[in-house]
Amino acid sequence: MRQKGHRHGRTVSPCAGCKLLRRKCVKDCVFAPYFPAKEPYKFAIVHKIFGASNVNKMLQELSENHRSDAVNSMVYEANARVQDPVYGCVRTISSLHRQLETLQTQLAFAQAELNHIRTLHRIDTKLQPYTASTVTFPSNKDFYSDVDMAFVYEDGARDSLWSC
Repeated sequence: MRQKGHRHGRTVSPCAGCKLLRRKCVKDCVFAPYFPAKEPYKFAIVHKIFGASNVNKMLQELSENHRSDAVNSMVYEANARVQDPVYGCVRTISSLHRQLETLQTQLAFAQAELNHIRTLHRIDTKLQPYTASTVTFPSNKDFYSDVDMAFVYEDGARDSLWSC
């Protein structure tokens, strides 16, 4: 059922819209640029959800530079509505919104942690002259020799606690 087309004098098949609607594809067909014959599923799903008449009205009300985006949007929404008849693309949008909020919260925590680490690093670099390597602690032997830990009994006898 090929006909001599209106596009450059070649033989072409009707667009997907006209083919599905079983009508002749005219020269100024509003569906032809957006629903090519090679992609019949696009028009079929949009027609099933929105109806050909409504799609035709929407496309004619838009300027030609916005029609392509509108068709892409209708195809996306129609696919979403087939997969989820109740919520359609609203479920996807809500899910993406929740993911965005979660990621923003995670980013805020990561930035706060990074700021905390930077603050600690700044404090650490200011205290560098007083690090543990420059401070000396007495050894146990030095400590025990300086302290006399002995018990003195009533009879005057001494008992040393440390046997160093």
